Formats: sequence, C-alpha cells, structure tokens
Amino acid sequence: MRDVAGKTAFITGGASGIGLAMARSFSVAGMKVVIADVEQAALDALDNEFEASNAEFLTIKVDVTDRDGLEAAAAATEARFGKVHLVCNNAGVAVGGRIDEMTYDDWDWVLGVNINGVVNGISTFVERLKSHGEGGHFVNTASMAGHVSIPGLSVYTASKFAVVGISETMRADLMPHNIGVSVLCPGMVDTNILDSGRNRPDHFVHGARPWGESLPAEERDAFNENIRASMIDPAIVGDMVLHAIQTDEFYIFTHPGIEPMTQLRGTEIADAFARWRDYCEARNI
Repeated sequence: MRDVAGKTAFITGGASGIGLAMARSFSVAGMKVVIADVEQAALDALDNEFEASNAEFLTIKVDVTDRDGLEAAAAATEARFGKVHLVCNNAGVAVGGRIDEMTYDDWDWVLGVNINGVVNGISTFVERLKSHGEGGHFVNTASMAGHVSIPGLSVYTASKFAVVGISETMRADLMPHNIGVSVLCPGMVDTNILDSGRNRPDHFVHGARPWGESLPAEERDAFNENIRASMIDPAIVGDMVLHAIQTDEFYIFTHPGIEPMTQLRGTEIADAFARWRDYCEARNI
C-alpha cells in the first residue's frame, strides 16, 4: 500500500507507546487516524497535539476484548472517515513470572487481550477491507517473544507466538484480495508495557503482581536495568511500521541484534529433525 495519503488507519492500543507512535507517523504521511484505546484519560490528552497539527483524527474508547464495542468503533470510524484501509491490532498486555506462578486469571487476561484482541480486530474489519475492493493492510503487533521463548514470560510468549502464527496464515489467505499483512516483532521499546497491570480488570485480579516480583531483589534490579538499556524510542518503530506498509514487508524486526537467538532455535529444530530422521530410517518407518 504505497500510497497512504488520505486513507484511514484504525489503531488499537493507540493512546501511548508504539500505537501512538504509529498514529503520529501515519498522520505525518497524510493519513486519517483513528486512535482506539481503553484509557480515556490518555485519549483525552491527545486532542491538543493532533488538533495543533491539523491532523484528521478520531479517538475512541474501546476494549479490544469487547466485540460489540469494536463493531461500534468500526461503525463510528466509517461514519466519520468512510472506508478503512489500514488496521493495526496493537493493544497488548504482559505479566511476568515463572509458569508455576501463573494463575488462570493471568492466562485469561493476557490471552484475552493479546490473542482475542487481535482476532476481534481482524474479524471486525476484514470484510470491510474486502468489500471496498481497494486493498489495504493489517499490522498485528507480536514481539520477539513470538520467535524466541523467554523464561519467566510464559503467558506473554504463548500469546505472541500465536499472533505470529495468525499473521503468517492470514497473509496467504488475504493475498488474493490485495490486502497486505505485517507482523510487528519488537524487542524492548520505551512503552508502558511493564505497567500494563494498570488496566487489569478487577475480575482478573487473582495473581496480579508487579513485574519481576518473583525475582530476588538484586536480580530484579539487574533485570530492570538491562531492560531499560535495550529500549528504543517508539517513534523509531512508528516509522518502521509505515515503511513496512508502504513496501509490503511482512516481518518487522526492530532489534536486528536479536537474530542469533532465532538462529539458535532454528538450529535446535533442525538437529531434532535429523535425529528423528535417523530414528525413522533405522526402523524403516
């Protein structure tokens, strides 16, 4: 989708972090932006910024786990701007801790937002993009944790592996309709993801804990320091996403230095195939 000017983008989790960076990059490129988020105060704070830049924008409070709410948001977007061409399923949350510490509430909350939120965004908009016949693009926010398992992040990692798989499948499914797909796989970005518990619903309260609480104090301090040292500005990511949309790039990797970790996983898988090939050949299977 090289020509984005004048087209409409719908962004979930758009009031802060990567989502807001996308909105800013898209707006500068001449797009109309719809910023959807669960935090009303964060949405309200954007009015002055976007009005000052004469941007065409709309803010909508919506919870991505609420299918009726997303449908209403889509209808409001079309009423304001007409056809939607770009959908960024970006809303996400995280909990930290060993898998034996995770509760059902941890799993239900994170998978509900990170997987079902993406599925709901796709299901709400895919027929809309197909019906106008002008093509379009989906961007699904995963993570490097969707390619490399990270100890202590079992729930988050599971959700992001799922987003990568969904994205890989929908790329093939939507290609005949001239609808592109990108999967955003960031490393650490300077966002509020470590504080996502602020939006945790009361009915998922069991198991809620500050990020890194399960670690001993000295390890927790080192963990947080290492995370901060590797963070990049969300604005960089917003521009990367715009570039990927315009060049029809599927994988978006913000931290190329992480590549060796993915190669290690690939090597382990290849070695396992070789061992099982030998096993099958030895038994004439």
